[in-house]
Amino acid sequence: MRSANSWLAATLFTAATCTQGDERAASLRLLIQESPLAGYRYAEAAEVWPLLRVGDELELSREPDNPHDANAVRVQWRGWKLGYVPRRDNAALAWGLDRGEPLRARISRLQPHPNPARRVRFEVYVE
Repeated sequence: MRSANSWLAATLFTAATCTQGDERAASLRLLIQESPLAGYRYAEAAEVWPLLRVGDELELSREPDNPHDANAVRVQWRGWKLGYVPRRDNAALAWGLDRGEPLRARISRLQPHPNPARRVRFEVYVE
């Protein structure tokens, strides 16, 4: 079984190889993962919930000095901190972001739910 890091590296290499010199490069999008948003109730997601839309672009940023998780990846929307990539899903993304990989994210599902961990899902991809 390959590690998450080697899987991400292979995926990013494949994406770069497939798009070099190809006119369709701008439309190629490779999905890396889809995850629920962690930390909804501890960030600003509830404040901006009515403004969020499926397809909205999100920003991913590393928090290597986070006292709870050395692989922490913050998820933001238009400067608002929504939460984090869940700990079980963040190692490969942290690795890629630390190496300057062009990871992008967007909201893939919004669902009013009593459990905050089920309200927002997002996908991470490379173009």
